[in-house]
Amino acid sequence: MTDTKKPAPNGWIILDKPRELGSTQAVAAVKRNLREGGYAKAKVGHGGTLDPLAEGVLPIALGEATKLAGRMLDASKIYEFTVQFGEETDTLDTEGEVVKRTDRRPPMAAVAAVLDHFTGEIEQVPPAYSAIKIDGERAYDRARAGEDVEIKTRRVTVHSLDMASTYEAGQEVDSAFSTTRGRPDPYDPSAPLELAESVTLIAHVSKGTYIRSLARDIAHALGTYGHVTYLRRIKAGPFREEQAISLDKLNEIGKGAPLQDLLLPLEAGLDDIPALSLDPDSAQAARQGRVLSGMPQSDGLYFAKLGDVPVALMEVSGGTAKVVRGFNLPDVAE
Repeated sequence: MTDTKKPAPNGWIILDKPRELGSTQAVAAVKRNLREGGYAKAKVGHGGTLDPLAEGVLPIALGEATKLAGRMLDASKIYEFTVQFGEETDTLDTEGEVVKRTDRRPPMAAVAAVLDHFTGEIEQVPPAYSAIKIDGERAYDRARAGEDVEIKTRRVTVHSLDMASTYEAGQEVDSAFSTTRGRPDPYDPSAPLELAESVTLIAHVSKGTYIRSLARDIAHALGTYGHVTYLRRIKAGPFREEQAISLDKLNEIGKGAPLQDLLLPLEAGLDDIPALSLDPDSAQAARQGRVLSGMPQSDGLYFAKLGDVPVALMEVSGGTAKVVRGFNLPDVAE
């Protein structure tokens, strides 16, 4: 009997993950649609967990692209999130029970002014309801069991933190806000301050940063409590929300829609790495794991290709190139 399955795909599907869908469920949805669409079995993995209550960019790697999923986990992310002031929940989002409450609301001027204090390298305590392991158990399992969960402080980097109304994607934003923000214009020193019930912020953060903790700490710094009511990832590594597809669009693959219209190439996850063109002999050597010598390139990581075919990630040092990660992809002519 002839195998009529379509070739197993290699590359990236960028899913615009809806709320309530877990990252593992999203991977399962991709696998199901590939199977129903008639594709041969391929490895599938995601490039960074997104909480069920969060939405937005979830890179899903297929085939050889799964070898780059680890790099995606280490990549910085950009989030848009809303902090509701006045209440703190045990989960630091809308899923939990209110544990602290206050009538105090911060002036909008104070919100704008405090953001500088949460940029750069900062220390934060992750939420008790998180996937961090404590003595082999997930913190959220211990918290749900009623235990008092103590998590160590960790150092993370907030590259930028801005009011959503002032943020422009791809541009550096000056976060030195005027002290008159929140007052009527023209400025009247006797006019009442505009108090913030909530605020929507954009944060560009390093791996390991918890937005829920950031929201909690901002609220505390403003003399109030707060929790996250909206969370959307708008960028993960090189992938932007403009590249993301809906769950409905994903489901069309299982109904016969062409995958190539939705699949990004493997190298889309390497847009920050310079290319290294190899000749057939060098490509063959790299595929066999051999070291290439006499390389004129400066030291660093390179994306080696034979024509348009990805061959390997290679580290060049002192004129020699070693394979960091090889890709098992056929030449176009094969």
